[in-house]
Amino acid sequence: MYSGRTGEKLDMIYWIDGNYIKDAVKEINYFMRDWRVDQTKSIDLRTIDILAAAHNLLDVSEPYMLLSGYRSPQTNAMLRSRSRGVAKNSLHMKGQAADVRLGSRNVSQISRAALSCHAGGVGRYSRSNFVHMDCGQVRSWGA
Repeated sequence: MYSGRTGEKLDMIYWIDGNYIKDAVKEINYFMRDWRVDQTKSIDLRTIDILAAAHNLLDVSEPYMLLSGYRSPQTNAMLRSRSRGVAKNSLHMKGQAADVRLGSRNVSQISRAALSCHAGGVGRYSRSNFVHMDCGQVRSWGA
């Protein structure tokens, strides 16, 4: 994965033999931080698992571009004031969501892969060219 906001890259194994790798999880938490205020939060690893499963189903070597991971309440409020598509109680603030895109796949393809995981929420944002994935209740929205 790479950050479309900071230019940072993350390429690692975070799970092996049925266990999460502690140092890798720390790197994920930092990578998915709220870069606007430089705050980290523990990312719910179910979200990472959903991202990984969907990516595997897409059969691509290209990494996701991360647009948004953890969001502080301040950042979420700022984004909400600029866009009606930002939820007041966004799962981003709990470290349970990510917004991603892939250059080689469109929003429809990515969202279909995510939906086929039958885990969490999937939002399609075709106009902005990204897919939201979270580990909340199974649901979908957008076009």
